[in-house]
Amino acid sequence: MTLTENKSLLEKDMFSGDLRAEISIKVDESLESKPFVIVAIPACNEENTIAKVVLLAQKHADKVLVCDDGSNDMTAEIAESLGAEVIRHEENIGYGAALQSLFRRARELNADVLVTLDADGQHDPGEIFTVVKPIVKGKADVVIGSRFVDANGTAEMPLYRQLGARLIAKLVNGRSKKRVSDAQSGFRAYNRKALEHLSVIEAGMGASVEILLDARKSDLKICEVPCSCKYHNGEVAPSKENPVMHGMGVVASLIRLIVEEKPLMILGIPGLLCLFAGIAFGVWMLQLYAIEHQIVTNIALASIAFVLIGFFMLSTAITLYAISRLSKRINGKH
Repeated sequence: MTLTENKSLLEKDMFSGDLRAEISIKVDESLESKPFVIVAIPACNEENTIAKVVLLAQKHADKVLVCDDGSNDMTAEIAESLGAEVIRHEENIGYGAALQSLFRRARELNADVLVTLDADGQHDPGEIFTVVKPIVKGKADVVIGSRFVDANGTAEMPLYRQLGARLIAKLVNGRSKKRVSDAQSGFRAYNRKALEHLSVIEAGMGASVEILLDARKSDLKICEVPCSCKYHNGEVAPSKENPVMHGMGVVASLIRLIVEEKPLMILGIPGLLCLFAGIAFGVWMLQLYAIEHQIVTNIALASIAFVLIGFFMLSTAITLYAISRLSKRINGKH
């Protein structure tokens, strides 16, 4: 099938209507100017699906950006031929690195709204209006297209993915009052304020939770809207990444981010407890030595181990805390 025939076939499947008109008419008729909406798509080796995603996204956006993260197929060429602006990474760096490039380019283009969605076709570009609407109405700075708001979102989602996503959401929520049901959704919308405040450092899949933690720290308004997700309908290929490794990578990133955010609590308190335990074992060992004139090796080793671990954790906590304060001062000056 030729590219022209493929494009014609895809256009028959497209959702009718223009997001620009829908926003100006349905959402807020008082708006003097229409928001400049950019759709950003991180992609790696998605030549089978990128054409449909780009074509559908173009129906609901002013501009489509694709970050080709080191693909070795025709992903970039197909996206570019269909009118998308393509940002190329020479090597595969990761999902977070692709988001970094897309966020940077969106800021350069002065986007009013940036929508991110996956290149594998699991998200429906026809729902872009749904995630953009709360931003246009001024109700949110960051909008998440959640698969868990209603039952339709998880209808095709494998059980193990549901359990993993819910676990990660609970870890991200912690004790926060600003709870989310889907911390791993790649279908999101950001307004200009969010684009200016959010920065992505994580190169891998942990970037999705990093953005949420950063948004909370910046007091950005976050809301969720229902979205659908395709898995087993034959249109979306299974994920190329092992789900266990994917989940472990996200959890590891989350732990690292939390430690960096609150080093004195996460490392300092356990470090003090270890230090006190080491001192207690040391006192016990000296008492036994005073009575029996013999060193109990196991107690001595336990004392040394706890003291060393406690000292290491405390020194790391203090160092991270100092770096964090220095970073905040530098950012505050800028």
